[in-house]
Amino acid sequence: MKNLFLLSALICFSSAIGQSQIPSAESQIKTALYACPEMYQDGAKILGYNQKGELITLREGTNEMICLANDPERNGISVSCYSDKLEPYMSRGRELVAEGKTEAEKRDIRKTEIDAGTLEMPKTPAALYVVTAKKEDYDMGTGELKNSRIRYVFYKPYMTSLETGLPTKPQAPGMPWLMDANTHRSHIMITPPAQN
Repeated sequence: MKNLFLLSALICFSSAIGQSQIPSAESQIKTALYACPEMYQDGAKILGYNQKGELITLREGTNEMICLANDPERNGISVSCYSDKLEPYMSRGRELVAEGKTEAEKRDIRKTEIDAGTLEMPKTPAALYVVTAKKEDYDMGTGELKNSRIRYVFYKPYMTSLETGLPTKPQAPGMPWLMDANTHRSHIMITPPAQN
C-alpha cells in the first residue's frame, strides 16, 4: 500500500513538472511575436502548445503571417514567424517529423513532392524570421525574452548564385548568402552580427 501511494505521488509529481514546462497561451503568444515584424503582429496567426504538448492554434490570424511558439521539448528558445506561402512546406515538415521520419527522409520526401508539384512552394522568395535565445534569458511566466538574436531567411526553390548574385557561403557578418543553392530548399540567409 505504501509503495502504491509513493508511485501515485511520483506520477502526479512528474505530470506536474511536465505541465509546468509549457507556458500559458498568453506567454507563448508574446514570445512568438518577438520574431514578427511590428506591422504584422496584431493579425498574425499563432501556433503553440497545449498542456499535453500538442501543437495547436493559440490565436487565429487576419493577415499573411504565421508565428510558431517555442517547442517546449527543445534546448534553448527558438520562435519563428513566416509568410503563409510557406505554410504547406512547414506543416508538411511537421507531419513528417510526427511520423518519425529522419531529417534525411524529410528532405527527400519534400523534394519529391515539390518536384511533382504536389507540395506548393512560393514563386517568389517568402520570408521566415527566427529569434533564438538561451533558456536562462527566457521568463516563462511573462513571455519576456532577453539577449535574443534574429535571423532572416527567404525561401524559394532552386535559386542559384547566378540568379541572385549571392555567394553560397557566409562572407561577412550580416551579409546575405544563398544556402542550399539550386536545390528544392534553397534559401537566402541574413544573420545580423551579435551586438557587443
